[in-house]
Amino acid sequence: MNVQEEKSRSRVFLGSDGNALVNLVIVNAVVFVLLKFIYIVYMLSDLNLDAYYSNVFNWFILPANIEKLAYRPWTIISFMFTHESVMHVIANLLWLWMFGYILQDLTGNRKLVPIYLLGGFTGALVFVASHYLIPSLHPDLAFASLIGANTSVMAVAVATTTVAPDYRIFPMINGGIPLWILTSLFVIIDFASISTGNVAGYISHLAGAALGFVFIYQMRRGRDWSAWINNFFEWFENLFNPDKPSRRKKQKDSFYYKVSGHAPYKKYPNITQQRIDQILDKINQEGYHMLTDEEKDILRRAANEDEL
Repeated sequence: MNVQEEKSRSRVFLGSDGNALVNLVIVNAVVFVLLKFIYIVYMLSDLNLDAYYSNVFNWFILPANIEKLAYRPWTIISFMFTHESVMHVIANLLWLWMFGYILQDLTGNRKLVPIYLLGGFTGALVFVASHYLIPSLHPDLAFASLIGANTSVMAVAVATTTVAPDYRIFPMINGGIPLWILTSLFVIIDFASISTGNVAGYISHLAGAALGFVFIYQMRRGRDWSAWINNFFEWFENLFNPDKPSRRKKQKDSFYYKVSGHAPYKKYPNITQQRIDQILDKINQEGYHMLTDEEKDILRRAANEDEL
């Protein structure tokens, strides 16, 4: 690994600006603490705790009934950030951190949130549809609900494993454990935690896993399903900061080359701190594998100059 790759990985790990993994963990933690605070208020006020679930908690989780969902459409997003028990949220955040960190390391900073959201959306739609399409689930339609980041984390785990199934973790243990073994363990634990008879829960988690696999499959064929989500976030962010400079800078607007006498009409990339910073940002956003040969050459030459 060269110097620039190491610097980029350190920035992601420490939670630099735009770190999607840190943002996801923070949102999950804040929602959990907020709901628990409201729960404690209900307890201290001697209010009926059933009122807490009907007036507060149920407005964050996804109902299987379409009529209820029509009155609370935001739950198709909020449910994937909502947890009821401490163990539930800790387990999901630990798995999310482990798989999410590896995914960002391999694909950059702009794939994690789209996979998380799309995995949750897919699991939610399949959960609702299964209660209408599977006759045995019809009796549960009135009270069934989906809660937690499990479907989203499942999508992240499978996407990460699809990118690099032989990625090694814990290298101190006999050369490392392949990522696919960790993912298999996660799937077993996740399915074991689903309550017995909750067929819709099993199906929704499988749907999240399928989304993670298909997302990477399509990405390898040049179809980036994350583009529209990232574009939406950038558009929304710019609404509140219209003076913010665009991240997408055209190459023709900058001069990066110098003439060399080694070969006529051959141009060599000029190493500048600005150019190196832009390449490091690209690694952080899209992953090292998205660099061009020219950009990789710049990093190699910069690393060699640092060693001299």
